[in-house]
Amino acid sequence: MNIHQIRNATIVVEYAGKKFLIDPMLAEKGSYPPFPNAPRQDQNNPLVSLPTPIDNIIQNIDAVIVTHLHYDHWDDAAKEVLPKEIKIFSQNEGDATEIRNANFQNVEVLQEDTIFEGIQLIKTKGEHGRGEILNHAGLVCGIVFKHPTEKTLYVAGDTVWYKAVQEVIDTHKPEIIVVNAGDNQFFEGGSLVMGKDDVYEVYKAAPNAKIIAVHMEAVNHWALSREELKSFINEKGIASNVLVPDDGESYKF
Repeated sequence: MNIHQIRNATIVVEYAGKKFLIDPMLAEKGSYPPFPNAPRQDQNNPLVSLPTPIDNIIQNIDAVIVTHLHYDHWDDAAKEVLPKEIKIFSQNEGDATEIRNANFQNVEVLQEDTIFEGIQLIKTKGEHGRGEILNHAGLVCGIVFKHPTEKTLYVAGDTVWYKAVQEVIDTHKPEIIVVNAGDNQFFEGGSLVMGKDDVYEVYKAAPNAKIIAVHMEAVNHWALSREELKSFINEKGIASNVLVPDDGESYKF
């Protein structure tokens, strides 16, 4: 298994001989307006450039997984550059319809028992924030990957820590967990994704897993820096369990 951090939530996962592109945000730095009602209103998104050319990112991709349609997970650049016949998995029929409306021809809704090229893909629940903000943030999902030749991988998606994340860990016992950990938030409504305390809860639930923290420092409403998260995990004594990649960094398991 190889997990390559691209930027924000965009990762490339090589798993059981297949290559998955997850939540592609592929635009050039500064292509989109900042998210409103949030910090850094003077900075357009994405805040940083891609670490490698787009052609390198999409080369030999077997399937794309889109956990939800917010533009920092599925953007116009991705719609333009990805082959229209490529396999795309979405979280529900509503998202699938929108992706098909962008002329993609091979779109499938993830289930809890999806099989792709011998790999089990299990759609998991997520909550894109807590309380009232959920009414605005919309539905999201995560994915568990399973295959006899690989460790179990859990890509949690845009979710905070809550009981369903605990249930996924208890049920599937993932050995590798990718969490979106930028603690992104607007001026009102609290965290939309995991912050450092959420990451610590994931560690406590899966103390033997390797946890990879992504979705950091790439869009204007981030609140948790890599440096702050690294300091926190060092204080907690869990730096060997929690990995905080720079854009472009990759891990083999």
